[in-house]
Amino acid sequence: MVRREERKHAMKPTKFLLPEDRIPKAWYNINADLPVPLPPPLNPGTGQPIGPADLAPLFPMGLILQEVSQEREVEIPEPVREAYSMYRPSPLFRAHRLEAALGTTARIYYKYEGVSPAGSHKPNTAIPQAWVNKQEGVKRLATETGAGQWGTSLALAGAIFGLEVKVYMVRASYDQKPYRRALIETYGAEVVASPSPTTNYGRSVLAADPKNPGSLGIAISEAVEDAATRDDTKYALGSVLNHVLMHQTVIGIEAMEQMAMAGDKPDILVGCTGGGSNFAGLTFPFIGQKLRGEADYRIIAVEPAAAPSLTRGVYRYDFGDTGQMTPLVKMHTLGHDFLPDPIHAGGLRYHGMAAQVSLLKDQGIIEARAVHQKRTFEAGVQFARTEGILPAPEPTHAISVVIDEALKAKEEGTSPVILFNLCGHGHFDLGAYERYLQGTLEDYDLPQEKIRVALEGVPNL
Repeated sequence: MVRREERKHAMKPTKFLLPEDRIPKAWYNINADLPVPLPPPLNPGTGQPIGPADLAPLFPMGLILQEVSQEREVEIPEPVREAYSMYRPSPLFRAHRLEAALGTTARIYYKYEGVSPAGSHKPNTAIPQAWVNKQEGVKRLATETGAGQWGTSLALAGAIFGLEVKVYMVRASYDQKPYRRALIETYGAEVVASPSPTTNYGRSVLAADPKNPGSLGIAISEAVEDAATRDDTKYALGSVLNHVLMHQTVIGIEAMEQMAMAGDKPDILVGCTGGGSNFAGLTFPFIGQKLRGEADYRIIAVEPAAAPSLTRGVYRYDFGDTGQMTPLVKMHTLGHDFLPDPIHAGGLRYHGMAAQVSLLKDQGIIEARAVHQKRTFEAGVQFARTEGILPAPEPTHAISVVIDEALKAKEEGTSPVILFNLCGHGHFDLGAYERYLQGTLEDYDLPQEKIRVALEGVPNL
């Protein structure tokens, strides 16, 4: 029998773990529950909605069918679940030490995706994308990467399923993160800095500005050109598209079960947003409950002040890439020509936002906030010193808002349950943390004039 004194000092549960047989068997597709239909992507030449045949030069048919699916649940193939078992289910943590440091009355939980071999949530979609391509006889994949986490993940998936991979890595991150580059190459992929001299579009950008720091929009254009000009190659995208966000919902599906294990239910969900994949992965299953009237949550998307598409952009049709090679998608955008400052959260340096996330923001179902770089690193350091995990620069954006909400609860005497997605570790970002600790990390202000000029190129459809 446990004595009263022993019960008094018993450890509070910190980790909530699921066995491998609880890896989800189906992804959640939010298209089935959206309050209004998602505006269709348009052919930039005709202005008419595109069909599956228009996407076939870039994507295998299996992924195209997932992209347009309206089914609420899409089965996860068994070979994909088997590969997921390398790191899934990922753990859910209660942030007891952060709570204590803040003196908050809130209860804070985080889903930790940094346990994957690539160190982030990105394998959740890289693995099924690679598997579908392999099933349809594709030999080679071309892709872009911002911070390097997506490029690392697709390189890993290529190694798992025997596919050749070429990665166009945004120049700013290519220079800032040499060890991320090395990991991509260790997994067997080729990686080049974008803009690169290996594509027509890359050469044109370099001719205009040899020191161009690159952007996700530029890198997407290069990868799309690569795939479109080779018969053995398809294009793989790490965020933004419907099927990509759907693959990531394994995060939220697991989190629901783990929150039940903890005996709690979130009131507030927080995720960083660049293209929208990790934010959607955690929140979409919960948003589905909200849309069906089964529960209610506050959902906060957090973006960098240097690339604030949700908070300062327009909701309009625009190109997903700088070279105007992709279909027009209705999204929150700063303009496809917008070139973000070289912040260290490379995965968030994108001019637009996923169509599904944009629709939810437009409908008032989610909130959005923008945070400056120094504030995010301040939050990342506080998290590391309390919880022991060094977060990647991307999720430090979410952490900063979690801290704000926890301190607000302390002031108001409320006790909300806050859940956020710690989508990756920052082990390859120590150079940026060093600059923050030394006081040399830049902060970037975004003049309204720069946004105004960039928005002039957005089609008025």
